Amino acid sequence: MLRLLGLSDAPPIGWSDLVAGTRDEYVVHAATTAPSLEEWLLDRASMFGGSARISAGFCWDWNQPKKLDGKVELATDIRINGWHRPWNTPSGAEAPDAPRTSLWASDPRGFGQVGCVYTAQGLEYDWGGVLFGEDFVIRDGVWRAQQSATKDPSLRSTSTPFFDRLVRNTYKVLLTRGMHGVGLHSVDHETNEFLRRFAR
Repeated sequence: MLRLLGLSDAPPIGWSDLVAGTRDEYVVHAATTAPSLEEWLLDRASMFGGSARISAGFCWDWNQPKKLDGKVELATDIRINGWHRPWNTPSGAEAPDAPRTSLWASDPRGFGQVGCVYTAQGLEYDWGGVLFGEDFVIRDGVWRAQQSATKDPSLRSTSTPFFDRLVRNTYKVLLTRGMHGVGLHSVDHETNEFLRRFAR
């Protein structure tokens, strides 16, 4: 993952090439759409067992839960074409059909929400899905950090080089949460094509 994200001096290499001749069974999958990423995770968990979660770069607003018809519901802030999901329950908030933040990775109900780096770091699950936002895209074969795309208030005013390093490390954390495999999808077409070249 370090090579893929430009955190290593070595160039990116396809996962199949990287593990050729080994007994490694880790899976790296590139999904063409957000719904197909979610479907892949459900299929993996169904066929091989274990937990599955989706996480994403902090490129969407994160609104507090709202009460609709007397019921508290998470806001569906993450929208990619016709697919939409909420972030996990904000810290300190509660929603009856979703786990608290600290239980997002372990409670089976956590699959319905998307975690960010602050939620996912330090946790592991069997199958991970990662949504790349507009904050980190490929242009002419080179990663470009786009600070204007972040919704993380703490990162909007940092220096450009510092933001570049942070966003790479953010995706490194997200990409390394799945113990048996990871699925990737970017909202940016050029980036998605790049990711597909290095999947297994």
